[in-house]
Order: sequence, then structure tokens, then C-alpha cells
Amino acid sequence: MANAINYSTLFMQALDAQIAQLATSGWMERNAGQVIYNGGKEIKIPKITVDGLANYSREDGYTRGAVGLDYETMTMTMDRGKQFLLDSMDINESNFVANASTVMSEFQRLKVIPEVDAYRYSKIAALAISKGKASGGYTPSVDDIFTKLKTDIATVQDIIGDVPLVISMSRTTKNALDMSKEISRQLAIDNFSSGQYNAKVSMIDDCPIIPVPSMRLKTAYVFNDGKTAGQTAGGFTPDASAKNINWIICAQNVPIAVSKTDNMKIFTPEEVQSHDGYLMDYRKYHDLWIADNKFDALFVNVKEALS
Repeated sequence: MANAINYSTLFMQALDAQIAQLATSGWMERNAGQVIYNGGKEIKIPKITVDGLANYSREDGYTRGAVGLDYETMTMTMDRGKQFLLDSMDINESNFVANASTVMSEFQRLKVIPEVDAYRYSKIAALAISKGKASGGYTPSVDDIFTKLKTDIATVQDIIGDVPLVISMSRTTKNALDMSKEISRQLAIDNFSSGQYNAKVSMIDDCPIIPVPSMRLKTAYVFNDGKTAGQTAGGFTPDASAKNINWIICAQNVPIAVSKTDNMKIFTPEEVQSHDGYLMDYRKYHDLWIADNKFDALFVNVKEALS
């Protein structure tokens, strides 16, 4: 298969797009639009600095300001991978692309996307807790969830103003909100689009509410290495200390999320010596960052007490 490298490039692009479209946290990748990526673990994030206003002088005119554009090199801490073998009895060159695309798409949908979501939400929660931007000890109830959510939204907006916010909420919490005794009418439904992510969602105070499976909304996870006893199946599991996140409220421009399928390799049956089949090496780098000056636009509500 002479064009295996071309197939690899196409798969990498399609797999990255799938995560941005289908992950419940996919909207966060829009903030990485100016990130420079040339392969591997490292990315470069632009940092813009500008001077503040100064007095205008009738004699000297304007005070000249300085504009700085620097790139900060960041390292993606999540370096994950898997190898797949497609037996020649089940596949041939004529249907390789269709079958390989199906396998990789299902692998991402069932295994990769939930893990990427879980990592992002847990990191946001950990950072928010460390910065004092979280509260704990609230069990969602149809009696007061609407008031509690509105209060947390107001807490953020009181500091940053009417900046567009996004609410990531566990599906069990969202169910309590939908049945809230405090809501006199149903929540508005509207389309929310950010980058390649697009979905119809409930809205509260013009803030989209993105429902997230509860298993992806924990404060801490163990990302299995695939080798240690009890971790050989790979994937991820909630840490023993994990708490349940009710919701995360943050401005749309707060999280910078990056996920890159890198260095994907495809080997033909002629190249694979140990088996008769096509071998595919899948490697995913991903991470999330929040700038130090953006924590005022973030608040996390946790079910269990934080201390």
C-alpha cells in the first residue's frame, strides 16, 4: 500500500476533528486557534500584553504604548497511545480505508473522547479548587437547584460582567434542574456553536448548559498505563479520592484545550513480520490550560465537601 503515509495524514486530521465535534468539552478547542503545533508534545501559546491608557497632551499628543506578542512553550502532559491489528482475512487494500476508519472512529467515540473529557473537567476542577473558585457540599435538589445555579452564575458575572458563559453540568444534575419546582416554564433551547462543536442545548440567562455523563465529571481520575496490575485494560477510572462535580461555570475564552493525533503509522501486511495484517499505531497528545488572569471567570460546584 504505497500511499499508507497519505492515509495516516487523513486519519489524523479526521480523528482530531471528531474529538472537537463530539467531545462535550470540544468547544474548548476553539481557544487554541492561535496555538502553533509542529508535532510532538510541545505547543506554543500566544501571549499578548498591552499598556493601559495614559493622559492625552495638547502639546505632546498621544503617549506611545507598547504591544508585546510572545509565544509561551507548553508541554502536553497526556501522552497516550494504542496499537491495532486488522487481520488480512477481514480486510484487504480495497476496503482498508473504510474498515480502518470505522475501527478508529469507534475507538475514539467509545474510549478516547470520554477520557479526554474526563481529564479536562478534572483538571479544571482541580485548578478551580486550588484557586478558591469552587464550593462543595451541595446535593442537587429540585427544591433549590435553580436558585443555587443562578447564585453561582451571578457570582461569576458580578466580577467579569456580561461575558458569555458556558455551563458544563452532569446529566443527573441537569435532570434535577429540568424538574425544578422553582422554574415556572421550561428552559429555553437554542443552538450553541464554538469552533467545530455544535449542539442544541438548554439555556439559562443566555448561558448554554452542556450535559455531561456523570462518569466524566469527577475531580480526579487514574489514567491507566496498560501495564501495571489492575491497569492492563488501559482506559481510565475515577480516583479513590474523587468527588462528583455538579457543574462548571466558565467564560467561553477561559479553557485552552488542545488534542492532537500525532505520528500515526500504518504498516501493510508485507511490512508486518509477526502477523498477517495491517498494523496501525495511534498516539494522542492532549492537555488543557487556564491563564492565571482568567480564574475570576470560573466557578465549580462540587457535591461533596471540599475539605
